Amino acid sequence: MAGPASHEVEAPSDPAAVTPGPAAWELEGFGRWLAPRAEATSRAYLADVAAFVGWAERGDRRGPADVDRIVLRRYLAYLGTRRYARASIARKSASLRAYFSWCVRRGVIASDPARRLSAPSAGGRLPKVLSHSEIGRLLDGPRTPATPLEEAIGRRDDALLELLYAAGLRVAELCGLDLAGVDLVGRTVTVRGKGDKERRVPIHRHCAEVLGRWLAEGRPALVGPESPTEAAFFNRRGNRIGPRDVRRVLDRRSPVPTHPHALRHSFATHLLDGGADLRVVQELLGHASLQTTQIYTHVSKERLLDVYDGTHPRA
Repeated sequence: MAGPASHEVEAPSDPAAVTPGPAAWELEGFGRWLAPRAEATSRAYLADVAAFVGWAERGDRRGPADVDRIVLRRYLAYLGTRRYARASIARKSASLRAYFSWCVRRGVIASDPARRLSAPSAGGRLPKVLSHSEIGRLLDGPRTPATPLEEAIGRRDDALLELLYAAGLRVAELCGLDLAGVDLVGRTVTVRGKGDKERRVPIHRHCAEVLGRWLAEGRPALVGPESPTEAAFFNRRGNRIGPRDVRRVLDRRSPVPTHPHALRHSFATHLLDGGADLRVVQELLGHASLQTTQIYTHVSKERLLDVYDGTHPRA
């Protein structure tokens, strides 16, 4: 059976779904240590290590002291035979490095078998980037709402799609956006990204207008008695909107098969193609490392030719 083959975090929706494993592995303690990290990251890391524990116990390993580097290398090779994507194996390797490093600091084991554990490179796949025409059809495509509810949902969809592309938000950041983080006058939104880091991102005038129409005319129609009053976006049931809800919006509206994260990729790439400084894009995306942002430095042939023609003395 093929394993996951995408960059998305493969974590259970409920932390209780992760089997804690025998006490010798101390996964409950590891889970508490992970708690300050982003929720999706801590869930994924704990799930990764729990999966490794299950595999290791089938080979009669009863705790971290029974694991050496060879065992870990065999596990990564096993994941390869299960057809996991290289990016998934790389993340699982990072989870194991974090776990065994924690075990050493806790005194559970004397040396770290994962210290130099290498994993296959995540590969050189460039993120999916929508063309300007595809973005235009996605954001400006016609819609014909038949009821007031459909009109409200249409305004919501307009606003969240504009915001994903205008601010380059992660889907989790969009879903976690509160009314207090929206400044329509100053044209900014304040979100919490990875590591619970807060950042303020500018939005253009049209995005602010579309977002304002949703908040004033669409949002009240979806508010229910149990709705979280601080949330900026709701789903049809009046709950805070979730990643699956956003994905459904893309499925309905996009002219081509599109993942919500493609709007973030497109935001960064189009800014760089337009001449934006890489460090500015890094700040807008909320990347801790410039190296992460450099994946977006691929530019279109047209951009390269424009720069060449405009700068080479013999062009």
